[in-house]
Amino acid sequence: MPPSARHALPAAASPDEGRTRPPSLVARLFWTGVTGSSVAFWYGPGAFAATGLALAAVLARHLDRPRRLRRRVRRIARRHAETLALRRRQERFEDAYGNLIEDGWLRECGYFLDRTVLPQLGHRHADLIARERPRLLAVIEAAAAEIDLPDEDEAPEDGIDYERFCADRLAWAGWRTHRTPASGDQGADIVADREGLRLVVQCKRLGRPVGNAAVQEAAAALRYWEGDRAAVVSNAGFTPSARRLAAATGVLLLHHDALEELEVEDESDRA
Repeated sequence: MPPSARHALPAAASPDEGRTRPPSLVARLFWTGVTGSSVAFWYGPGAFAATGLALAAVLARHLDRPRRLRRRVRRIARRHAETLALRRRQERFEDAYGNLIEDGWLRECGYFLDRTVLPQLGHRHADLIARERPRLLAVIEAAAAEIDLPDEDEAPEDGIDYERFCADRLAWAGWRTHRTPASGDQGADIVADREGLRLVVQCKRLGRPVGNAAVQEAAAALRYWEGDRAAVVSNAGFTPSARRLAAATGVLLLHHDALEELEVEDESDRA
């Protein structure tokens, strides 16, 4: 079996798979009308008026369901807003022609909706998900855009300066850092130690997503420098194939904004 098949995520379940659909609007109106008419038969015109109000309330609540659904999605997205904002920064970039490329970010929004949001919604809104999906994705986009991340321009464009920039952020987080020689580094730019854990880091300051080669080099550097974990740090995002390879090799894929609060576990402790 190819590695991509072994490590592929299972397909997202349908929102209403294995669940009972909520009663339709027709059914709600029907049973409200039947119940109200039965009561009105005994209590007279006042009960008929109350039944009319009840029918109007059922209809109004039904028409308000899309808004309530978006409000719930917004609450969930805001709980993850900082992570979403980082992923938004990583997965959007300009190509050589000045076009804004958002393919990776759009995939990330869909992944977040399917794997984080929908499981928390339950079955009550299952019939709305497909119709409201574009609006729900827009809600996630808005939640990410609300976060004011540090200015990306503060990251140096020169490769050597970017390595120093990343080392300083790790040092601020309590890591003892050592920058490797420019030649003979065997794929590592920074070796960082903290509390008996060694992190081997490769830094990539690019204008496009980082590919497989950086992950392969970081995995090789991990062995050469006798590290516990390896990471690729970049201002840009990572290609899907790089993410699959990182998942298979245990290499961390990070944005430099994450370095100041980086917590890393030894892989052997998780085994």
